[in-house]
Parts: sequence; C-alpha cells; structure tokens
Amino acid sequence: MRIVDLISLIADNLKRRKGRVALTAIGVIIGTAAVVTLISLGAGLQESATSQLWGINDLSNVEVYPGYPEMKGNQMFTEEDIKKITPDVVSQFEAMPGVERVIIKQGVNTGIEIKLDKLMAWGSIMAVNLDDLAEMGVEANQGITDVSGKNTVVVGSWIKNNFYDPNQRPGDPPVEVPDLMGQTLKVDFVKWNSDGTETRKSMHLEVVGVLAETRGESDYNIYMDWDEVMKLNDWIAGKRVDYSKQGYNNVTVKATSPEVVIELAQQITDMGFQAYTPQSQVQSINSFFTIMQVVFGGVGAIALLVAAIGIANTMAMAILERTREIGIMKAIGATNNNILSIFLGEAAGIGFLGGVGGFLLGWAICGLINLLAGSYLASQSGGGTTLATSIPVWLPLFSIVFATIVGLISGLYPALSAATMVPVDALKYE
Repeated sequence: MRIVDLISLIADNLKRRKGRVALTAIGVIIGTAAVVTLISLGAGLQESATSQLWGINDLSNVEVYPGYPEMKGNQMFTEEDIKKITPDVVSQFEAMPGVERVIIKQGVNTGIEIKLDKLMAWGSIMAVNLDDLAEMGVEANQGITDVSGKNTVVVGSWIKNNFYDPNQRPGDPPVEVPDLMGQTLKVDFVKWNSDGTETRKSMHLEVVGVLAETRGESDYNIYMDWDEVMKLNDWIAGKRVDYSKQGYNNVTVKATSPEVVIELAQQITDMGFQAYTPQSQVQSINSFFTIMQVVFGGVGAIALLVAAIGIANTMAMAILERTREIGIMKAIGATNNNILSIFLGEAAGIGFLGGVGGFLLGWAICGLINLLAGSYLASQSGGGTTLATSIPVWLPLFSIVFATIVGLISGLYPALSAATMVPVDALKYE
C-alpha cells in the first residue's frame, strides 16, 4: 500500500467518526495545552530571573580575591596564611590558557570624605591598571572613561545618591541629587598616626565622566589614575608600599570567551584564591529553571496520560465496530502490516490533531496570562513589560510531535489486536 493511499484511507476513516474523534482529540488538546502553558511559565520565570540579575556585566570575567585559610574552631590565622594577589601571581594568571588580560584593582587604604559645596558624601576610590575604563566593558553616560588625567576622576552612576546635607534639619526638603559631571569635588583623605593623632590630606578632583549604570561594583566606585592612588597609599603607609608582600585588593581575569570561564575559575580556586564568575550564577539559575520546566511539563503530561487512555478506548471501540471490515480487507489481500498501519495511523492522527489544537490553545492561554500580568504590573508600578510566560522556539514542534507519539503508543495494543485477527472469525462477527 502506497503512503499516499494509506494517508487518504486514514483521513477518510477519521472523517466518518467526526464526533468521536473530536471528543477524543479534546482530551489531547487539554493535555497538550497544559504542557505548553506550564513549560512556557517556567521559561518565562527563567527569563525574568536572568534579566534582573545584578552584576552580570560580562560573562567572560572572573573576579579574583585573596584566599583565606579555612577556620577550624578557635584557630587563628596570620598574615602569612593569606594567599595574596601579588605581581607574580598576576603574571601567573596572565600566562594561563584562555586569559585575554588581567585587570588589577587597588583601592585607597583609608577613609575618605567627599564634599561638594554644602553637601557631603561617602564612597570608595579605586584605581585600575588601565588608562581607559572602556576596556573593562563599562561605558560613560556623561563625559569620558579616561582616568589617566591628574586630579581627575570618573564616578559610578550611584555616587550622586550618596550626597547628603550634614546640617539638614527635620522638616527640611530632601536634598536634590546633584549632577556631578564637570563638578570639582573636595576629597579629604584621613589617616591615623601611631600616637593616635589624625592627619588629613585634601585634593580637589574634577569629575570628567559619569559611568552608565551596570548594576555592578562600578556603580559605587570612584575611579582615579593608577599612579595617583599608589602615591596616596604610600602617604597613608608612611613608606613605599611593597605590593609583592602586601598584594592587591582584587583582580579581574578576562577570558577570551565565556566558554572557558568556569574552567578558569576552577583553576584559580585550586590555586588557593577566591574566584567568582557571573557565569556560574547564570548556570545555576538555568539549571534550576530547567528542572522546574521538566517538573511543570511532567505535571502537564499527566493530562496527556488521561487523554492517551481515551485514545486507546476509542480505538478499541472502533475495532469492535469494524471487525467485519477488517475481515473483508484481509480477505481481499490486506496484510497484517497494512491493518496495523491503518489503525496506528488513525491513533497518531488523533494525537496530531490534538497536538496542533493543544499548542494553539496553550499559545492563547500564554498570551492571556501575559496580558493580565502586564496589566497588573502596570496598575501597580507603571511597568508591565515583563513577560510572565515565554514559549521556547522548540516547544511548538515538541508539543505536536509528543502528542502524536502519545496517540501512536495509545493505539498500539488495539492496532495489534486488529492486525492479528483471523479473517474467517472476523467475517463471521456480528
């Protein structure tokens, strides 16, 4: 029997029993729609979680900090026990396969007071071994990202929110957030001498750039020329700081591609340092939501299981009603494989129709959920852009194929029963 003839015969048989086929397909439609909706809900939650992660600027970065020994009971560790990031260690990082560059970060080792007219603020001054912060992957919202100028700084996006009026009284209006671009900040560096006296050093620093928000550490830092920060730390220490003994605050190891980041972080951890990469956080979240989608899909598949029982029942009833028809087909030359193909095709056809209808229904339900969620968020906070559900690109084909396979498996036993009928007995069946 040709494939075209088989498909035509299957379609005609399904048309003869439109009501029964429709009722059976409705069960598959509901089950498939449940699978589509629940998996899309899990995918939507995953996209929402990953899009709102703070600090995910570059998935090819590994943030490295000094390593501290594991504490056991009341055991204390000494300065020598700390695994420090020295220039030699930086050279080791640079020589590792897959490393594009290493960015050293060193802060000012003392407290600072920032003044702008009558306002004061707090913050941390950081230096990097770069002339242009753009090499870190950050951009300027105002001005430039060049930190090589003397007595100039580039500030993070949230520094402006740190300013307050120390003389503000209860009932006074809130302090207006200043625009720092082009302003000259007076920064006092405070150190305490061995005799307990305080020494201050003041600098006037011009803001030449304000960074765009990254939702990372750069939002809260004030970036200054590397040599200037080194001089300040020498002044604070009262001598030239030996970074081969003291080590740097931390470094960013930039990988050649995100694919090697996890392996790099593990190698650095094995060396005794603390290594953090946003890539591991993203992977953990994706793994969690992948499991959630599987669980959601499994819950929806229970409805398909019920529909599968309905398909098996429908096919079993069809075989009883068409026993003489099966006997006639065998009498005129139809083989067992022909009979098996016909009834399996009918069962798969019911599953296919239910899969198509189920996906369309699931797609409509997802659209309704997104509409209602968007309306609710808009009424609450003026938002409404976050999707509550998201249909993965593979889900339409998967849902239709899965429903078809469910139909095929459900019709397997009835089809085998039909194929193995004895023609004489089938012809005598009333």
